[in-house]
Amino acid sequence: MDCSGGIFDWDNSIRELAELNARAEDSSLWNDAQKAQEVMKKRQDLDNRISGILKIQTSMADNIELIGMGEAEGDQSIVSDAEKALSALQKDVAAAELDALLSGEADGNDSYLQINAGAGGTESQDWASMLMRMYVRWANLNKFKVEVLDQHDGEEAGIKSCTLQIKGKNAYGKLKTESGVHRLVRISPYDSNARRHTSFSSAWAYPVIDDNINIEILESDLKVDTYRASGAGGQHINTTDSAVRITHVPTNIIVACQAERSQHKNRATAMKMLKARLYERELQMKQDKVDAANAKKTDIGWGHQIRSYVLQPYQLVKDLRTGFTSTNPTAVLGGELDDFIQASLAQKIHGNAPGQVEDID
Repeated sequence: MDCSGGIFDWDNSIRELAELNARAEDSSLWNDAQKAQEVMKKRQDLDNRISGILKIQTSMADNIELIGMGEAEGDQSIVSDAEKALSALQKDVAAAELDALLSGEADGNDSYLQINAGAGGTESQDWASMLMRMYVRWANLNKFKVEVLDQHDGEEAGIKSCTLQIKGKNAYGKLKTESGVHRLVRISPYDSNARRHTSFSSAWAYPVIDDNINIEILESDLKVDTYRASGAGGQHINTTDSAVRITHVPTNIIVACQAERSQHKNRATAMKMLKARLYERELQMKQDKVDAANAKKTDIGWGHQIRSYVLQPYQLVKDLRTGFTSTNPTAVLGGELDDFIQASLAQKIHGNAPGQVEDID
């Protein structure tokens, strides 16, 4: 595992932890409770990362030494046990490698995830609901909490759009690589002639940010609409115009929330979402890594997809950025996305883009 350079700078991290430990021992730190909590959280996160790497290094060294001792003494049982321990350690190494890739300013934050069906009516709306279910299951596998903030159902099946809030450590850092257009190829369950159809839907991740981050939003730049909430939620859901949609006119960013009964609560949540979207936009501009798929809404169709999910005539999921593939779409659609996420994060860090990736018919 690379623990230096742009991924995880070991020397600077050790030095920073020493500085944070010194600050934690200074009683004056607690004069500002919010600042103290930020320092303690950063200290704990950094200490966990460093101690995790040290634990892996110690375990590797110990077991390699045991293998040498076992071979010298002719004791195959010692060698076998040490080899099993090293094999089991691979999972810890993989987890640490993924953690080391998450070094962005907002990577550790919770995440919003917006899903939109592309053109194609029922087919794309059904695909959008499959994506929603996939990410909910991925969140469950990672022991993250999920809240549905906004959902608009299709007329016949599926959803037109939804916005989820996914809460857990590094939720945004992992989900940010999922932003883009996802393509599904299958025999349509809605086609009486059982023909093969191609559908598109988009996923869009952006970080939940702290209230102390100052993002200036002028009231004159906002267009606020209220409407009656739809979908699951009880009998109250359609009785009042409690749902809120906010358009930020200068950037044409649109956010919506219908999770609460109160219009005021939905507006407050929508404003947090807007603040997060604007913050992400500033981060991308500052880092000069603005991706066209994330900087503005692109056409949800050919030429913009990041991943293809083929269910017919064969079984294959292929990431068109990294070339990473899986021949088990059922597992992927069941939330097993971490291998795809790790491949995308590694490509962003190392810049080791694969060769030309052929399209999937």
